[in-house]
This record gives sequence, structure tokens and C-alpha cells, in this order.
Amino acid sequence: MQAALFDLDGTLFDSLGIWEDIDRRFFQERGLELPADYAGSISGLSFRQTAEYTKERFDLKMSVDGIVSVWHDMCLDEYVHRVELKPGAGAYLKKLKRAGRKLAVVTTLTKELYEPALKRNGVYDLFDVFATTDESSAHKKTGKVYLLAASRLQTPPNECAVFEDIAEGIEGAKAAHMTACLVYDRHNADRLDCARRSADHYIESYEGLELWT
Repeated sequence: MQAALFDLDGTLFDSLGIWEDIDRRFFQERGLELPADYAGSISGLSFRQTAEYTKERFDLKMSVDGIVSVWHDMCLDEYVHRVELKPGAGAYLKKLKRAGRKLAVVTTLTKELYEPALKRNGVYDLFDVFATTDESSAHKKTGKVYLLAASRLQTPPNECAVFEDIAEGIEGAKAAHMTACLVYDRHNADRLDCARRSADHYIESYEGLELWT
């Protein structure tokens, strides 16, 4: 393995609770009930794709750009000031870097959100490249965003490992012919079994992790 590709929300960032709160507030403010299957339905989608899905499913009168803007404003302060790395994640990234591994971010987040959070947590400069699902114009499960990152790293897919917390991300890693590493997150615990069956590795914590270092 020559390169490690990391998702952010739920994988490196302990941030999924923020999104659960934003979803609840967004729906409540519009007099709607948050469906139990909503989080699973949007898993792996980009900001814009999620807005398109939400607008169509709930027949919202807002524009897609308007929905994206509202979500962005609701979470920007959290990413700039409060979102933290998972325990041990920063130390593990530094171990990989010292071992000569290339590092990439693969995320559904926009640059305006991920950049300040990574910089505040002191790990932004560890990454060689960044790739988003908006850039790949495809769902994570297609594998296109991981292939985009591998291309930017100039590394063959079969020499890349993908760290993800959702089944759709694991599916995408396998579709891209990469090693798939599932990272535990308590907010996705109810959907863990399906992802574990497909993953090549399962990681409960970064603390003390020596994989590929």
C-alpha cells in the first residue's frame, strides 16, 4: 500500500452528530418530520446531490442552491471552530506520512468546510491531494471519487487503501479496486454489519493503530 485515502465525516472527523442535529433543525423549521431512513438514503451523496434528493422527495419550494446555502450556513461555524479529529487520528496520519505513504482526502464536504477544520486540527499539510464527490459528479459507491484521488496522487488503484465509515464508501473502494478499511463510528453502528462483510479491514479506533506504518 502506497497511498491512504481518507473520508472525513465519521472517518477522520467526529462530526456525524452535528449533521444529525442539522437535519433535525432543517426539517423542524419547515414543519416536516425527519424520516428514519433519511440518513441512509443520502449516505455517500455530495452536498448538491443531497439537496437535489431532499428537494424532490419532500417537494420543497426552495431551490437546490438555496438548500445548499442553508446547510452551509448552519454547519460552517461548527467546522471552523469545533469539529475535532477522532482520538488517535492525527497521530496515525503522521505515522503514515513518516512511513512514506501518500495521503488524500476523499469527501462529500466542500472546501469551505473541510479546509478550516483540517487546518485547525493541525493535519491539513499532511495531505497531498483532495477530491470531492462534487468534482467526480458521482455517488461514492461508483468509486469515481477514489479514482480521481488516485489519479491526482499518480498511484495505481491497487496500491491505494480507502478509509471509510459507511457501506457505500466501502462499496466504492471495492469498485475502484482498492483496499477497503472500515472505520467504526457510533452514529453508523446500526449499519455496521453490511459494511464489515465487504471491508478488507475493520478499525474500531486509531489509537495505537500500526496498519501500514
